[in-house]
Amino acid sequence: MRSVEDIIALLGGPEAAAAHCGVGTEAIRKWRQARAIPAKHWPSILAATGLALADMPGAPSDTRPSDPSKTEPPMAAADTPPDGATGCLVLADGTILWGRGFGAETAQVGEICFNTGMTGYQETLTDPSYAGQVITFTFPHIGNVGTNPEDIESITPAARGLIVKQDVTEPANWRATKHLDAWLVSHGIPGLAGIDTRALTARIRDAGAPNGVICHRADGRFDIPALKAQAAVWPGLEGMDLAKEVTCRQTYTWDETEWAWPAGFGRQTAPRHRVVAVDYGAKRNILRCLASAGCEVVVVPATASAEEILAHEPDGVFLSNGPGDPAATGAYAIPAIRGVLERRLPVFGICLGHQLLSLALGAKTYKLARGHRGANQPVKDLTTGKVEITSQNHGFAVDPKTLPSNAKVTHVSLFDGTNEGIAATDRPAFSVQYHPEASPGPSDSHYLFRRFVEMIEAHKAGA
Repeated sequence: MRSVEDIIALLGGPEAAAAHCGVGTEAIRKWRQARAIPAKHWPSILAATGLALADMPGAPSDTRPSDPSKTEPPMAAADTPPDGATGCLVLADGTILWGRGFGAETAQVGEICFNTGMTGYQETLTDPSYAGQVITFTFPHIGNVGTNPEDIESITPAARGLIVKQDVTEPANWRATKHLDAWLVSHGIPGLAGIDTRALTARIRDAGAPNGVICHRADGRFDIPALKAQAAVWPGLEGMDLAKEVTCRQTYTWDETEWAWPAGFGRQTAPRHRVVAVDYGAKRNILRCLASAGCEVVVVPATASAEEILAHEPDGVFLSNGPGDPAATGAYAIPAIRGVLERRLPVFGICLGHQLLSLALGAKTYKLARGHRGANQPVKDLTTGKVEITSQNHGFAVDPKTLPSNAKVTHVSLFDGTNEGIAATDRPAFSVQYHPEASPGPSDSHYLFRRFVEMIEAHKAGA
């Protein structure tokens, strides 16, 4: 068997090989990295070089015509780990993807989704909205800046695993304090490298997010029947209330403001308004944005009643992001939100908070066939006509056809036309499906925090 380098040399070098196979030089680089050449290019390579099929990297070790008089050895079963495999992804339909495990040696079941963000993997992994999910990162360089104690959206990561194309490298950033692998081990999160993330992403895009189990075993020994059974019986996110798992356990105040060079995070020492933030899985940077906008932020658990929220005498109420099915969380959240709406206090919701506000107003939600996750999602503001590039992470959406007469659509996705924002027409309440705090990500939508504060000021002035 010839090496990839030998074959590239026989073809006349990288540029000549790329031209001959009708690909770019980036594809040749990937051949070298993977030490393999996709089978679709073998016929043209064999014709150009005169090599035999057995010379191709990855070809069957015996390509001679079969002899009926001899019994062929059985092919390796699909659930037999290939040499060097220390990790796998087992999908609910029985599909197995083999790779190299890293992070914690464990198995985790969840919904397999993908994220298209090019930066901020630590923020993504610690976003509570990813509870119950295993994240496939489409960007190849995951782990290259390590981890640090500042770039987190919650103390305990909620994601159940991560899948990447390339092996995690040593961190190369002055802020790094820990290798991503060690950070994952400390939080009990398994990782899987060496996966064709493009193919997996295309599968999720075309068929929807499957349930599956990610497993890391350093010794390469896997109980495949048990992993298949675990993936098959997991019920999925629909009907699952995860906000209770990620919410705070008691009320606390927040005064940390957004990060700024060179001082880092600041403190809000002279707040002008008091906001109660209902924590369905709140990201820290949302709380920072509220504090930076001049608010004293009081964070209460997801299960707080209207009476408990109003007991803090808020000038406004914020409904946070969070994971799971909004209809399930709504069992206890909707009565509380309706109690706040009856007092006509300003209300602002994000992500799950958007869905819960819509449910409280009388609308319905549904599970998307393809969720929105990443930092490059275009949304149109129907009031101004402007397009915002937004950061998103949701698998459910509001059905705009079910909105009551006292609510209107304010924003729509330019990817698939789904709802991205609503506003009540008879009281000061609005919400968006995406993440205007966007850390990391675009800052096009930061104006929404100013809009909320302006709404509070107008309400306090009696407008």
